[in-house]
Amino acid sequence: MEQEAQSFFDSAPPLRCRDDVVASVNRFLDIWKAASAIGQTRRIAIVTSGGTTVPLERRCVRVIDNFSSGSRGAASTEYFLASDYAVIFLHRRGSMQPFCRSLPDNPIQECLEPVDGSIRAREKWFDAVTRAVTGHHSAVLQKKLLKLEFTTLFEYLQILEIVGAAMKPVGRHAMFYFAAAVSDFYVPWNSMMEHKIQSDDGSMTMQLAPVPKMLGLLRKHWAPEAFCVSFKLETDVDILLKKARSSLCKYGMHAVVANELETRKNKVVVVTRKVEMVLEKGDCPDIELPLVNCLVARQTMYLQQQQA
Repeated sequence: MEQEAQSFFDSAPPLRCRDDVVASVNRFLDIWKAASAIGQTRRIAIVTSGGTTVPLERRCVRVIDNFSSGSRGAASTEYFLASDYAVIFLHRRGSMQPFCRSLPDNPIQECLEPVDGSIRAREKWFDAVTRAVTGHHSAVLQKKLLKLEFTTLFEYLQILEIVGAAMKPVGRHAMFYFAAAVSDFYVPWNSMMEHKIQSDDGSMTMQLAPVPKMLGLLRKHWAPEAFCVSFKLETDVDILLKKARSSLCKYGMHAVVANELETRKNKVVVVTRKVEMVLEKGDCPDIELPLVNCLVARQTMYLQQQQA
């Protein structure tokens, strides 16, 4: 596993924004360290959100993508912030953002209107716009929210490595919440065509390689004490829990959230080594509210184990 992961990173295109990402994460952690030094230790949730793309050419025109909109990660980020967590929101560019879930797809055109030479929110959208602006700015001003963007699988895994390694000193106060839809297969960079694949060449066969499983690497090396939660989505409910249990053991997760495609917005099952908890949306605004509450409680138990 470690050799495969290292080969992936060695052959991946360099992360263009690496220096900026490292600097941003370090500044964020400096705030956490300063608070911890005076006995105000806050938990940090690293929420991954949205789907990764797999480029088919180095000068990319075509990609393999998935349907993830990032709504689960965005909603969960709101609830982690409400639970007094600091959040590193590692999200797909253009995916759903925290506090913006009730806005339309084109918020600038649909929510705002010109009035007497200035811009204001239309009455229909005033409450939603106010919530989006105040919620986001409050989290940023309190230095509780750091947003990091990715598009490709290569960007996502390289940023995850940076964040994962940085979380090592945070220990059990860190929670990794892997809600992103990460590609299972990819085209290795060193075997990828430089230019756009030509359609007039006729039919094409492409060999995809399995993406190295980084979760085990994170648990073993990057942030071995962090509380880790992964997700398992299946279309076949008959194999869902079996695969969730397998993932729990294989990668050393503390919990796996099992969700079936058709019911994922109303029901999930949190699988741990000792219990399997069925959570339903019920009267809550989102399934993410009881889900985050459940995981916050599980991390509290995890922290108490350390103190015992």
